[in-house]
Amino acid sequence: MESFRKVIRGWLGKVLLILFLTPLALVGIEGYFSGGSKDAAKTVNGTEISKKELEALTSSLKEQYLAYAQGDETLLNQSFINNKAMDTLISRQLLLQQADKLGISLSDAQIVQMIHQQPSFQVNGVFSDEQFAKYLESIGMNNRAFVENLRKDHSLKMLSTTFMQYALVSKLDILQIANLQTEQRSIQLASINLENYKKNVKVTDAEIAAYYEKHKNKFKQATSVDVDYVLLTPANITAPVEPATDAELKEAYDAFVATAQKSVKPIVKHILITADSRSDADAKKLAESVDAKIKAGLSFNQAAAQFSEDPESKAKGGELAAYEKGVFGDAFDAAVESAKSGAVSAPVKTDAGYHLIQIEAPAVKVASFEQEKPRLQAEVAASKKANIFSDTVNSLNDMVVSSDALDVVTQEVKGAKVQTVKGLTLASQHPVLSDANVKSKLFNDDVKNGERNVSSSIQLKNGDTVWVKVRNYHAAGVQTLAEAKAQVKTQLIEQKASDAAKAQIQATLNAFNTQPAASVAKGSLNFENAGTFTRADGLLKREIQRAAFSAKTPKEGHWSVVTTNLPNELVVVAVTNVKKQPEDALTGEQLTELTKLYQQLRGQQEFDDYTRYLKDHAKIK
Repeated sequence: MESFRKVIRGWLGKVLLILFLTPLALVGIEGYFSGGSKDAAKTVNGTEISKKELEALTSSLKEQYLAYAQGDETLLNQSFINNKAMDTLISRQLLLQQADKLGISLSDAQIVQMIHQQPSFQVNGVFSDEQFAKYLESIGMNNRAFVENLRKDHSLKMLSTTFMQYALVSKLDILQIANLQTEQRSIQLASINLENYKKNVKVTDAEIAAYYEKHKNKFKQATSVDVDYVLLTPANITAPVEPATDAELKEAYDAFVATAQKSVKPIVKHILITADSRSDADAKKLAESVDAKIKAGLSFNQAAAQFSEDPESKAKGGELAAYEKGVFGDAFDAAVESAKSGAVSAPVKTDAGYHLIQIEAPAVKVASFEQEKPRLQAEVAASKKANIFSDTVNSLNDMVVSSDALDVVTQEVKGAKVQTVKGLTLASQHPVLSDANVKSKLFNDDVKNGERNVSSSIQLKNGDTVWVKVRNYHAAGVQTLAEAKAQVKTQLIEQKASDAAKAQIQATLNAFNTQPAASVAKGSLNFENAGTFTRADGLLKREIQRAAFSAKTPKEGHWSVVTTNLPNELVVVAVTNVKKQPEDALTGEQLTELTKLYQQLRGQQEFDDYTRYLKDHAKIK
């Protein structure tokens, strides 16, 4: 049933996705922390939440929200992020305390078994102490701290799962949800243009003031600015560009060759001698012995095959499949960086054992100068043009800042012009002023406190340059009557015109309540068939959908008629037929899936209530 699939993929699924962020935010965040200062940001029933914990989670949340904002930090509400981080840590601490009281925890044996079964800690299907040690080193934790964090995370998961998977729901609840979302309504629409009605509408200042006082909350405004700006692009600069000289081309080619050589990663080989089955001194002695054999003529590849105790690389001449810094530690990385191609290092000690390291620089194939010459000529020309643009910007910037005027740019550069934008907010979409670097100049504390000077040059992400000047700053809050007057007047005119239009057709609307639709619909209203819809379709305008699905079910042969408003339009919405799906329309699989979704939703609500209850009865300082 397609309408059912829309329910599963649509509104309920989205609600659950959002709600599930709450318990998931409480699980697994221990990994952000590795001890540290006990400088408490809060205490929860006597247990401290350190400032380091708060800073770490705040930073993590900020990075997540920055991803949603496409890296534009000006769109972030830092106060909200701070409060979210603190609230999450408090909730987590309370739930951990409650899990401890209830005895919800994994035993040491269960945790050890879990770690041993993790594939990333295994070599050839067998748990590897070495792999586990490397992982602990990469996250900066010791064994004891890791086990404790794992214990806490799973305590939280088990506690939350108790709510999420075992909430009680009735079959009646499920059927009601399915009926609401799969119910089909056939709709006819009639539209009345309000333009002619508006011509006869008069609005007094007293009515405007009364409406404003009654509906002040409708006239809230975000922080905004009225701003002038002038944009300068490379296309505005028409100065001729000198052709590239032979010396410039030679320099560009040399840089190209150096970059090509540097971009190729060297092949890193090693021979590992561990201290697993021998003493550290014996391991070092064996490594030195292998080093001596190599110096005596044994090839590195043969030595790796014969002596290396790294099972993954020994058969490949000791070659590491993908060398990454940090895997074997600082000493290993330092040896790689200082090694000369083909030379073998002295034994290098790490937590894994002793390593003999050899670096091979692969041959780099670089195109000849003649092959690259056309590209290099274009590259040098582009660089010269960029330098001309940069010099022009610097020169103009001195003039703009010293004169505190934008029109200096228009006087010096043909095609540049001063433009004005009013009511720009942080969320406004503008091809120039929405750049994060620009918004940081328009909405900073200096502007808020009265700064109105022209800015210095601001480089945009695309390389263009802009200068801005704030004319007016409008703080967030409720607009004054003077600021809102035009908007109030427009709304009153729209409302009065709609009331007049509705009064004119009221007799027809009343007739639909008592007479069959066939005898009423042929009157002054011109109805058109809009189609058949469900709540999950999302195909109707919101106002029309809300009206259509709030109307009562019509009797046979009658229409259920309501009205709603769109800009400059009164819409008459007639529900002509309501078709409900039979109770057995859902397959067993669909019923199970819907039950699971609704159960999780109920579980989330109960989990939130439980967390709030713990907070209400906790001592939080």
